[in-house]
Amino acid sequence: MKLTMKIEITDSAKEWFENEVGLEKGSGIRFLGKVYGSTEVHEGFSVGMEVTQPAEVLAKTIIDGIIYFIDKNDEWFFSGYDLQVNYDKEREEPIYHFIEH
Repeated sequence: MKLTMKIEITDSAKEWFENEVGLEKGSGIRFLGKVYGSTEVHEGFSVGMEVTQPAEVLAKTIIDGIIYFIDKNDEWFFSGYDLQVNYDKEREEPIYHFIEH
């Protein structure tokens, strides 16, 4: 079964990752489900992220040489949704939106 999940990174989120995380071309950001917190569609789980290189990719987008991706091991968390990553100016951190597809 081929999944058609998409990852969208807004311009303001891209700038945050580049400035705050110190990403350079060739870097990878993995989005994953983690215990604790909540999302628009999950109770008890939130979105985490880590700087790493992709292995088994479920979905990815590349912007300015930076790979934003979701690993196949996190399919349970993202299944049925596209992920939009934006930036919350008030909280000064990324904000994640799940868009049903």
